[in-house]
Amino acid sequence: MTIPHIQRTIDAVWRIESPRLIASLTRLVGDIGLAEDLAQDALVIALEQWPESGVPNNPGAWLMVAAKRRAIDRLRRDTRLDRRHAELGRELEAQQAQIPSEVDTPMDDPIGDDLLRLIFTACHPVLSTEARVALTLRLLGGLTTEEIARAFLVPEPTVAQRIVRAKRTLAEARVPFEVPTGTDFTARLSSVLQVIYLIFNEGYSATAGDDWVRPGLCEDALRLGRVLAELTPQAPEVHGLVALMEIQASRLRARVGPSGEPVLLLDQNRARWDYVLIRRGLAALARAEALGGSLGPYALQAAIAACHARARTADETDWERIAALYDALAQLVPSPVVELNRAVALAMAFGPATGLELVDQLTSEPSLKSYHLLPSVRGDLLFKLARYDEARAEFERAASLTQNTRERDLLLARAATCARETEKKSD
Repeated sequence: MTIPHIQRTIDAVWRIESPRLIASLTRLVGDIGLAEDLAQDALVIALEQWPESGVPNNPGAWLMVAAKRRAIDRLRRDTRLDRRHAELGRELEAQQAQIPSEVDTPMDDPIGDDLLRLIFTACHPVLSTEARVALTLRLLGGLTTEEIARAFLVPEPTVAQRIVRAKRTLAEARVPFEVPTGTDFTARLSSVLQVIYLIFNEGYSATAGDDWVRPGLCEDALRLGRVLAELTPQAPEVHGLVALMEIQASRLRARVGPSGEPVLLLDQNRARWDYVLIRRGLAALARAEALGGSLGPYALQAAIAACHARARTADETDWERIAALYDALAQLVPSPVVELNRAVALAMAFGPATGLELVDQLTSEPSLKSYHLLPSVRGDLLFKLARYDEARAEFERAASLTQNTRERDLLLARAATCARETEKKSD
């Protein structure tokens, strides 16, 4: 095996194994920062040894043994060991073994519990949303600081500071490495789901930069969601979020044209949708529904996405059902953004004038003042009503508000279409 191939293999192994490795180490040493350092040390050892010895059959277990040995070395070098660290050192020494070229023993048994603890710790509400996203992608997505910075178009030092501060905050706040129970579990779960969906959304519809979509982020979020669904099989909203992401991810190839330009939902070639992902999404939605009770916000959004997925053509879309689902969503989690989406559904089901009436009520909403999709939606409805001058102004305003280059080009093109339609009317 060539060295470049070994390097690619090690990178792939790290993405797969690092979350479980860091989770198990955190349980052992009680500190996320130290656990990540030990995992990185094990990776360095692998980079040194595997090109010569080859990749072991069980790389995760190999890395765990290497990390434990590094932990023992660190504890031995620390001349200020307190009782807890001394006990930890003895425990690790009792587990110590030589690192053979092949390690066939499994990693620690409670790995599922450890991984769930790590997810809940990385997404703890004591951290800012930005810090939760960065730490989750670092610890659970296996992404480097550079990759996270590139994905979210922020300077690498900014991401590095967020991660360092996040780990320091968790340590200073003495956040326990545990899965909460009862009402605390429900409250914290919403934070976990929010972080995963924020990551997915940034990949599905990039808020800034030159790319309309970033599939890599969608894949990372999907992987996290699927892991969480396996670890919490009785949580309907987890399955609802997975269903939503699977169905939305199925459209990624169709959302971009040959030159990278955006292709809106109703204009997409549905033959390019990934029907394997759609089937996975519909199955996840069915699991959420089978668990009983009323659907939560993610499951409701998944049900809306399912209406699109089941329609063979755009014309066959059940817009009345989508409007009804948005009604339910608006009652459950009322927000101006939900109302804006509901307005689109109403316009499709009952005509653009009906949708415009609701959109006009949102124009004075302070939270939507800089939200480019408000004038974008309003421009679309005005265009359908042949009010081209007003539509052009709205598209131009939307273009001035978006941070995404591809989206800006699309909106300016729509404004130009409005101008041409105005000229036709005047001829």
